[in-house]
Amino acid sequence: MKKTLLFLLISLLVAVVAACGAEEQEAQEETNTTQVASEVETNVEEDKTITFGLTTWTSTEAPTEIAKIILEEAGYEVDFVTVDQPVIFTGIVEQEIDFFMDAWLPHTEANLWAKYEDDLQKVATSYEEVPLGWVVPSYVEEDYIEDLIGQADKFDNRVVTIAPGAGIVALSQEVMEDYKLNEEYQLLTSSEVAMIAELENKISSEEPVIITGWRPHSMFAQYDLKFLEDTRGHFELDNVYVISYQGLEDIKPAAYNIMSNWSIEVSDLEEMMLAYEQDGTSFEVLAEQWVEENRDKVDAMLENK
Repeated sequence: MKKTLLFLLISLLVAVVAACGAEEQEAQEETNTTQVASEVETNVEEDKTITFGLTTWTSTEAPTEIAKIILEEAGYEVDFVTVDQPVIFTGIVEQEIDFFMDAWLPHTEANLWAKYEDDLQKVATSYEEVPLGWVVPSYVEEDYIEDLIGQADKFDNRVVTIAPGAGIVALSQEVMEDYKLNEEYQLLTSSEVAMIAELENKISSEEPVIITGWRPHSMFAQYDLKFLEDTRGHFELDNVYVISYQGLEDIKPAAYNIMSNWSIEVSDLEEMMLAYEQDGTSFEVLAEQWVEENRDKVDAMLENK
């Protein structure tokens, strides 16, 4: 009887131990499965390609080349798409373009922003409170836009600007209408290169000329220029932003975190532009120099990836 009871107790103990072992094994398997799933999820890499929208403005080219170097250090493959500014905005909305480094807000590009703002976001502020407007050499007598009324012959009946679609062109069209200058002047659209060539040509013979201008730009480091006063408030100080599409922080979080810490001094950009134009130094080389001279800032950006 005692042997039978002992046998039953031993059998029961073995069964309990076996059950506990099975439960422990099952729990461990569940833990392992969870860990594997977590590791798989963690190891899903974000898309390592970044596309920048690029205009032919020198104010866009320099910072975009710098951003390219920084993102390449973080392991990205970086491409540029050079198109007119309105196309860049639509490209961002369609997520074919990831970043644009040169959005002037809240004033200059107000119309474009209003059209797409539900799909766009400001990622970083490059620099603040920069002027733009109509520019003349300082030897020109006129100081105000209204002073141009009745003086069209003096300026070859034209105001020279950049490519159609840019914010400053749209604002200039408003100025022409508001001051009724379109009765005397033509707003002549061209490229930035052609506009600056016109400025240089006129300055060489000290002739009057009107162009559209903005800072940062090498023209202000190279020539003695002035903005014509706009008493009706068409041209206002803007901030310049890096913009992207909504949700980039989820799709490409490391790139978003890096670029959200971007900024640059206006004076740095103007020096780079002048070196590009006077010495022929490429923006790629100038960007490398900037990164080297601002290594602490770049490293701080990369720590945020």
